[in-house]
Amino acid sequence: MTISVGDKLPDVTLVKATEDGPEQVQSSEYFKGKTVALFSVPGAFTPTCSARHLPGYVDKADELKAKGVDEIVATAVNDAFVMSAWKSANNAEPVTMLADGNGDFAEAIGLTMDGSGFGMGKRGQRYSMIVEDGVVKQLNVEAPGDFSVSSAEHMLGQL
Repeated sequence: MTISVGDKLPDVTLVKATEDGPEQVQSSEYFKGKTVALFSVPGAFTPTCSARHLPGYVDKADELKAKGVDEIVATAVNDAFVMSAWKSANNAEPVTMLADGNGDFAEAIGLTMDGSGFGMGKRGQRYSMIVEDGVVKQLNVEAPGDFSVSSAEHMLGQL
């Protein structure tokens, strides 16, 4: 079942990409007590994700924070090393990378996709959400191949 507005995020282990290496975090603890702009991409370094999705959140970071966002988080079914390299390659300092290497988070919220036709296997869908104290307040899931409602610009309009 797909997560909905008003639902609490499931408790799964994610891996935060840090300068000191991977750090395991529990989603229930990580999202507690703050407002998070969370977005998911099918894969780090993929065309739309690198050219438009991540840069939009980097460019709009100050505006998002001015509207009450405490942290901007990107997730993908990639390992923490790939997420860290993606952050570095895109000068994405305002964005925290949470790796969902096994797809447990994507599976738990019901937002997986099958990228086998592209040699990518099971991935997370492209979406964004506003999470307040672990509860989904806004959810924007893209149609396959689209990029509009999960953008930073769209999220700004929701805050």
